[in-house]
Amino acid sequence: MTESLADHEYAQALASIEGDRASSREKIEMLAEIAMRLQHKPKSPVDLHHAADLYDQALALCENEDLLAARIRVRKATALAAIVDTEPRYLLEARRELESAMHDLEKGTPEEVAEADMNLGVIIQSLAGLGSANIADAIKAYQRAVRVFGRESYPTEYAILHNNLATAYLSIPLSDTRASMREALAVQSFTEALKVVTLVDNPTEFAMLQNNLGNALQYARSGHPFENNLRALEAYDASLVVRNARDTPAEYANTIANKANCLRNLPDDPERPGAGNPARLGQSRDLYREALRLFEVIGDSAKASIVRDALSEVLRDLGARPDSPSPHDFGESRI
Repeated sequence: MTESLADHEYAQALASIEGDRASSREKIEMLAEIAMRLQHKPKSPVDLHHAADLYDQALALCENEDLLAARIRVRKATALAAIVDTEPRYLLEARRELESAMHDLEKGTPEEVAEADMNLGVIIQSLAGLGSANIADAIKAYQRAVRVFGRESYPTEYAILHNNLATAYLSIPLSDTRASMREALAVQSFTEALKVVTLVDNPTEFAMLQNNLGNALQYARSGHPFENNLRALEAYDASLVVRNARDTPAEYANTIANKANCLRNLPDDPERPGAGNPARLGQSRDLYREALRLFEVIGDSAKASIVRDALSEVLRDLGARPDSPSPHDFGESRI
């Protein structure tokens, strides 16, 4: 079997630490540099395992170097978190590495600690999705990080944190008495992220945030559903300034399906809500049809099925409107 360049670099790194010409610090730096290179552009999952192993080799040399060891643990955690596995074992190990690094990392800069907290939040949020962590711990980590990564000084980190906070709030089951408060916090966090993510500078992120803000507004339980739905329509329309059927068909289909959901719940005449909404339903029907066509073209059968059911309900409603369940929303997460 032909040895890859990554395998060669890994073998060279291990061989180099056997010699005694370089100092321990130099060996640590060399191991970490090669590990980061493997981690940055992995050609296969093996590269990430090699990176984690090289970080372990570096850690073994970090005698009385607590801060350096903590920094290496943080890097190792990000390598472990990138390994794709159906089981949570690598994410759990990544969480342990980050949490064990936190105390010594405080000897460095506040930004280092905040970045570790941001990564910790992402890892815990992923574990929560697998039923292996409490989403509240992810929210706490994001909240600690956002105290350091302020809007003016660190706009990119600020936007990422608020997007992640919002999706974390919305992922908590809605069965308790604080559900409405969490929904409001999600809307607030999406709005905060949009204060720094602009259409001109970050069109893709802008469109994603507007889509997710629309969903948060549309499904928030509040005393102002009409106003929320109107704001949701504005958010979807802002997203559609960027998204289109030719360049971003999957994302475009998500947003027009969400907009169709919203239109179903708005009266034609706000002054006479009891008069019905055949015009809104007609717009909803047309959007569902377009979304269904696109989901079928790109092969997303699960979303096509959801939209097909929603379209059937709207066609029925245009004849005689019984109560019907709300269609699924198509939210999106930062990856």
